[in-house]
Amino acid sequence: MKVYIKNMVCQRCIMAVENILNDLEIDYKNVALGEIELSSELSDANLMKLSNQLQSIGFEMIDDKKQQLIERIKNHIIQFIHHDKEMLKVNLSSFLSKELGYEYNYLSNLFSEVEGTTIEKYVILQKIEKVKELIVYDELSLKEIANQLGYSSVAYLSNQFKKVTGLTPSHFKTIGQQKRVPLDFL
Repeated sequence: MKVYIKNMVCQRCIMAVENILNDLEIDYKNVALGEIELSSELSDANLMKLSNQLQSIGFEMIDDKKQQLIERIKNHIIQFIHHDKEMLKVNLSSFLSKELGYEYNYLSNLFSEVEGTTIEKYVILQKIEKVKELIVYDELSLKEIANQLGYSSVAYLSNQFKKVTGLTPSHFKTIGQQKRVPLDFL
């Protein structure tokens, strides 16, 4: 049995869900972004307990099949951009079709219908979030960031960054560094 969950975006989310499952003594096979593979069916009472615990930390169980597929699309895109550098060398539409078992046109139309935006715009937003993260870490140059995220040039990354955030990457970096507190200060 699979349970689909909305709002999971990172490894800490997976650990939080695993903690809930362990606390509730629910047997599971695997927890991944957006889904739990349970070892067996849950009673209605345990399903309700799980739902309540998930809601208490900002997650939501998804029953609707279309919404489950949308969440799976989002989680694959997050994985694609944020967690696997090699993935960015793969064609996203082919990747999503293969992983989800649907034609890309169907996925794209469903995503647009339900989310009110395109998959491509969602990808751009996720890339910009990754750019922000990498800028704040201050370990890579803008050219290295552009290359890592598959941008054709620094200028293209900068233009897209400004269009989404209203700031240039260098201005964002300045703001981010002003707000950072050194670890030895804490």
